[in-house]
Parts: sequence; C-alpha cells; structure tokens
Amino acid sequence: MMRRAEILVRGLVQGVFYRHNTRRKADEFRLAGSVRNLRDGRVEVICEGTKEDIEKLIEWCKHGPQGAIVEHVDVAWKEYTGEFNEFRIV
Repeated sequence: MMRRAEILVRGLVQGVFYRHNTRRKADEFRLAGSVRNLRDGRVEVICEGTKEDIEKLIEWCKHGPQGAIVEHVDVAWKEYTGEFNEFRIV
C-alpha cells in the first residue's frame, strides 16, 4: 500500500548537505517526493512510497548526515497522491 509522509526536521540541518543526502537516501529507498529548506531553519521532506520504505527514511532523518544535529522530527502521515515521479531537491 502506498502512503505519503510530510516530515519536518529541526536542528542544525541546513548547510550540512542534509537535502543532498536526503535525496540519496530517498532514491535508495525507492521514494518519490521533495526536500527543501524552510526559512525558519527546518528542512521539509515530502515523500511517497510504501510505508516500510518511508519509515526507513524517517529513521535516517532522525540523525541525518555527518555534521547535522537533529533536535526533533515531526511526521504527518497523509494519503498517497501520486504527485511525484522522482525525488528532487527544491
């Protein structure tokens, strides 16, 4: 069953290649969606795929790449929309 998750990551997550590495992990887990920096310093990840693969990305987001200091991860589960064909950095 396909699902969608909207993930907000707070901490030292900008300027540490968080978006680039998130895209690499999303590709590894066969997820489609997007990742972008928010003005308030958080990173927003929207992804679609199987629940199991999304959960793998969520677990990775909790620590992120080397140099990141993740303070908190919020996840909102949504209905699958099929909006994305690939995973991209916005």
